[in-house]
Amino acid sequence: MRDILITLIILGLIPFILGKPRVGVYVWAWLAMMVPHRLAFGFAQTMPFSYMVALATLAGFLFSRDRHPFPSSSITTTYLLFLLWMTVTSFFAIDSAALIFDKWVVVMKIHFFLFLTLMLIRGRQQIETLLWVITLSIGFYGMKGGIFTLLTGGSGRVWGPGGGVIAGNNALGVALVMLVPFMYYLFQTATHRYVRYGMVFLIGTTFLGILGTQSRGALLALVGMTFFVTLKGKKPVLTTIILGGVLLAGILLMPESWTSRMNTIESFDQDSSAMSRIYTWKTLWALALDRPLVGAGFNADIPTVFAMYAPRDVEKFDFQDHVYVAHSIYFQALGEHGFPGLVLYLLVGILAWRKAGEVAAKARHDPEFAGWAPLLMRMSQASLAGFAVGAAFLSMVHFDLPYYIVGFVVLVDATINEKRKAVGTTAVQEPVPRPTS
Repeated sequence: MRDILITLIILGLIPFILGKPRVGVYVWAWLAMMVPHRLAFGFAQTMPFSYMVALATLAGFLFSRDRHPFPSSSITTTYLLFLLWMTVTSFFAIDSAALIFDKWVVVMKIHFFLFLTLMLIRGRQQIETLLWVITLSIGFYGMKGGIFTLLTGGSGRVWGPGGGVIAGNNALGVALVMLVPFMYYLFQTATHRYVRYGMVFLIGTTFLGILGTQSRGALLALVGMTFFVTLKGKKPVLTTIILGGVLLAGILLMPESWTSRMNTIESFDQDSSAMSRIYTWKTLWALALDRPLVGAGFNADIPTVFAMYAPRDVEKFDFQDHVYVAHSIYFQALGEHGFPGLVLYLLVGILAWRKAGEVAAKARHDPEFAGWAPLLMRMSQASLAGFAVGAAFLSMVHFDLPYYIVGFVVLVDATINEKRKAVGTTAVQEPVPRPTS
């Protein structure tokens, strides 16, 4: 039944996508984040829904007049340079050309749709629609995981949807952390009380779901994100009390086994999982020193790389029998694309953070944007902060969600600038000329 329902929903949306390609942006985000076909049990699991939606969106885009110029800014320029550099490093990759090309295609499909998003979405309504889709798509697993954690007393571990980027407990935990600021935004801007009640429930269960993943990186990210939300949200004192209380209550609910696992953060040198990460980081650092410009290309976590660059003085790990993934966006970007790739990747996030602050300040005194844009930008900063902390221990360079957050910053900025241009104003108010005698 699930297979039939999911298939009918997606096929039924195709005509709407052809007529309004931005609908395809929403559907693609839903498929990428929630991976709904993985919740089925039969034929829907292998159906090429993403290709169907992609083709329909592209066809609609080519023939639609409802599109906008690609936003030009320091963020998008750096972003394009990063994509270009990933392409360049692919020609110098250590792994086989066929496998590298396959990975390049997968990565570029993600960014292709982000390109379409930046040219099809404008205005508060469309931006918030996309925000709702992404938040509820991943938030579903936060709610489900939170209820599971509550019913089991935290004895079980929460996992993400099979076959997706966030299938693992650690990745799901970080993704949920990144979404809490946007749940807070949707709560603050909602006008219907039942929607607000729903967001309170979603935030509470998501907190429990994050703790239920038993991810130490997600816990650190949750603490950091909570700090930024309380710092940049409305009514910081009240927000601190509420979110801090929810976090404390959730921690008190968890069993002793959970507490013991989290305590290993302080004794990482005695934990095999943490030490395997350090072992891998040393390997990728040695790789980067040997190939500083291009790294290993996509697929740096292969036996060949470890055989060449793994530290030989670590007897605890046998590089011939074990290959460890990067477990860090920073070392992943460095190992795959060298120092230039790492710098460009970091610059995209840093520039987005700065731009979010600038847009918040710019929109604060504009009646049309003051009620939503500044808060959305501050929550985008909080989300990026959570990702920067949590993904320091995960290989998530090619995860869609952080790029969507950068996209929100670009889209709000483009919306404001294009609106002001349309009414004959500029982003910066010109000084009033002095009267001449």
